[in-house]
Amino acid sequence: MAKTGEPFWWLLFAAGGTVSAFLVPVHLLLGLALAAGAGGTREAFAYDRVLTVASHPLARIYLFVLISLSLFHWAHRFRFTLADGLHLKSSSFLSWACYGSAILGTLLTIVTLARL
Repeated sequence: MAKTGEPFWWLLFAAGGTVSAFLVPVHLLLGLALAAGAGGTREAFAYDRVLTVASHPLARIYLFVLISLSLFHWAHRFRFTLADGLHLKSSSFLSWACYGSAILGTLLTIVTLARL
């Protein structure tokens, strides 16, 4: 039996789906509530305030996990959407394109968070 990396990608897909399902809606609801002025002021999204929060090491780790796992969830879902939905042959190029873009996005996330 040939060994493949498929279980690893499924693991990242499942973790990304779980993180995205629980945390992204919370971010959207809190963001909309703060933007509307509920529970705070409109200065909640001021650049200096967001930068201060994002500069904390735990916030950086949290943002890294949220962004990178969401990217891998997207990559896996997009790969199988192209393969199954559009009847494209699931080739190694398609895998490299999808997962490579998630890896590139993860690297850009690391660079961006390191510069904060």
